[in-house]
Amino acid sequence: MPKGKSSPKGKKITLKAAKNSIRITFDGRRRLDLSKMGIAVIPKCLLKLCDVEELDLSRNIIQKVPNWIQRFRNLRLLDLHSNQIEKLPESIGQLQNLLHLNVSNNKLTAKGVPMELCQLKNLRHLNFGLNAIDVLPTTIGALKELKEVGLFDNHLTTMPPCILKLPKLKKLNTKRNPILPTNEELEAEQQETIQRVANLYLVRKKNLCSLCVAECQAEKSKLNKLKNIAIPMVKKSLFTNMLTPNSIVKEIQVKD
Repeated sequence: MPKGKSSPKGKKITLKAAKNSIRITFDGRRRLDLSKMGIAVIPKCLLKLCDVEELDLSRNIIQKVPNWIQRFRNLRLLDLHSNQIEKLPESIGQLQNLLHLNVSNNKLTAKGVPMELCQLKNLRHLNFGLNAIDVLPTTIGALKELKEVGLFDNHLTTMPPCILKLPKLKKLNTKRNPILPTNEELEAEQQETIQRVANLYLVRKKNLCSLCVAECQAEKSKLNKLKNIAIPMVKKSLFTNMLTPNSIVKEIQVKD
């Protein structure tokens, strides 16, 4: 531990307490729910319960995911959102049955996303939102079963084409990233502006009521003030409205 950097103490979880936290889901899965318990270090006693199919460690103060997470071979859902995780272990790629992975609202960077993630061939929902990722590994393109991906609130400046080409992708959230617009998006926006102008109707001032005249004059005044101000181009997300950092990804309609 570097000098001056202290690790949070957190609450210690015993095997008995962990066993008492196992719940049966509506579809008959065994879910170990240790969320919101102030855990700083994932206790090794959980290996005694490695046959669970869902593991929820969200909303704690966990900084590190141990390599022995690979022992949870039956996991279908792993929820680690809202912790202080800076890096995922390479061994996470051994969770071959994993369908849902939520690591949103952590401290992940590009270095914290292992290449071995591409081994999760059955993964359907991946949430990396609310982190500090500026580059994604192109190997994510190997996750052919992905249907929903959350990348909102990161530092991405480009989107790997391999993600956009995922065959089953239905929802992709890239909101609030400094991604520059593509040429196609710029052309589409320009065309939309032309269409708006084509539908412009002129009305004589004498045909307007006093309130409408006052409102038009106020808007004209605003435009005159902004006339010489350069307005930066704002990118529209390719896909929007997908994920929030919840235990299970919620389905929300995609805007065109």
